[in-house]
Amino acid sequence: MRAALLQLTSSDDPEENLGLVRGRLREAAAEGAGFVLTPEVTNCVSASRTHQHSVLTHEANDPVLAGLREEAARAGVWLLIGSLALTTDDPDGRFANRSFLIGPEGRLVARYDKIHMFDVAISDAETYRESAGFRPGRRARVAETPFGTLGLSICYDLRFPYLYRALAQAGAEILTVPAAFAQPTGRAHWRPLLQARAIETGAWVLAPAQTGTHAARRGKARRTWGHSMVVSPWGEVVAEAGEASGILYAEIDRAAAAEARARVPSLQHDREFDGP
Repeated sequence: MRAALLQLTSSDDPEENLGLVRGRLREAAAEGAGFVLTPEVTNCVSASRTHQHSVLTHEANDPVLAGLREEAARAGVWLLIGSLALTTDDPDGRFANRSFLIGPEGRLVARYDKIHMFDVAISDAETYRESAGFRPGRRARVAETPFGTLGLSICYDLRFPYLYRALAQAGAEILTVPAAFAQPTGRAHWRPLLQARAIETGAWVLAPAQTGTHAARRGKARRTWGHSMVVSPWGEVVAEAGEASGILYAEIDRAAAAEARARVPSLQHDREFDGP
């Protein structure tokens, strides 16, 4: 299966972002991709809760979700919408950060809400408190496709290896890690973390990323690391983007996961232990 990872510089305007992704998806399909992936918060990159409340919608009414389902059906491709920021019915008014797997007929196959919230002070000038605006999910997800079983995750989940081990032991051969990684942590940790998750699980890791400086009509503009990446089940980086927006292509063979797991069958070697 030829996969296409869309590396985007999404703004805080969902309508503008939908138009951009439509065009990139059509380009990827024309280049033979059967599986297209977008980054985290494809619909709106914003540091302003006020702006988010003014432009985000509930899943049932979200124009980006509806438009990309339509586009996937038109192109006849599998589509992972890395995530959309969406309003919810939660009493505290927090949003959902939700990933969607769309089938080639436009059907919604699976959804996943980001479990781990990015509450981090990177520096005195750069602090994130994702849990203040987004409520964490509680359920891990795998989904069946003709080209392999997918395990879904989002961005900061990457730092929690137990999630990926659980996904792999539930049958995932391909792990998706759509992201909007901050630049300092991306520079230091993005590549080794992706390689570690692939090696630990013997799974493909597909990580489409946001990149660059994101235009903001309200609030501070965010900057993200980019470097979308495909890592093989043996831990080899088989494709990597730079910091420009664009499309990254790679051939995904599910047999490679079975081969890696046969060589090092660590997923079968869990042992109970005492302590610490």
